[in-house]
Amino acid sequence: MLRLLKKVHLWFYAIEVCLYFFLLYPLLYYFSRKVSRFSRLNKVRRFLGFISSATAGFFYSFSYEVPVDWSKTYIICPNHTSFLDISAVSVMITGNFAFMGKDELLENPVTRLFFKTIDIPLNRQSKISSFRAFKRAETYLKQGISMVIFPEGKIGDTYPPVLHSFKDGPFRLAIEQQIPIVPVTIRDTWKKMWDNGFKYGSRPGICDICVHKPIETSGLTVNDEDSLRETVFRIIQKEFRT
Repeated sequence: MLRLLKKVHLWFYAIEVCLYFFLLYPLLYYFSRKVSRFSRLNKVRRFLGFISSATAGFFYSFSYEVPVDWSKTYIICPNHTSFLDISAVSVMITGNFAFMGKDELLENPVTRLFFKTIDIPLNRQSKISSFRAFKRAETYLKQGISMVIFPEGKIGDTYPPVLHSFKDGPFRLAIEQQIPIVPVTIRDTWKKMWDNGFKYGSRPGICDICVHKPIETSGLTVNDEDSLRETVFRIIQKEFRT
């Protein structure tokens, strides 16, 4: 019975996400047409993430090691165990931002609009795709748009989830552009909905997210890339709940 209820909850969540997306689509479409409107697109995206989550009983509780000035430019690096992570991060950031994510998200009816406009699709199997994606990310950072990059590059197949090794890309980008990194530990969204929820369903609850102190990269060189990557990994791993 409990598993059936979780499946019903998942379908309820999926349907109301599509409903809110449909209702907000005129605004999303208009604000997605020009880079100058992206900050307003993110405000609508933030509202979409909040209202669709809250309607299904998902709420996000953020704890900060230090106050974060979201008007500044960062590379935000969260761990990744659930589709809810996208909504959580969207609600968390009050400044202008874009996601970098796998190009499969172009096939999702909700995320497609964002990944055809503000967000950056990436095919990790293609060196050309990776090069273009990170060059575009460089341009965004220079324009004051923060980048959200999940450093694991995937939601793993292991359940309960573990923290997988991090890709080099976001750390090389942070050093090359001298942009601070904000590690984010999303502790337990997977307990409410693991991955896309298709296997175990979903359940309402409060998701705990720890926003760590920004790590400055000023003065670092490419020789510090491995050390920076391992530092961020240890910070996130310490707070991750399994």
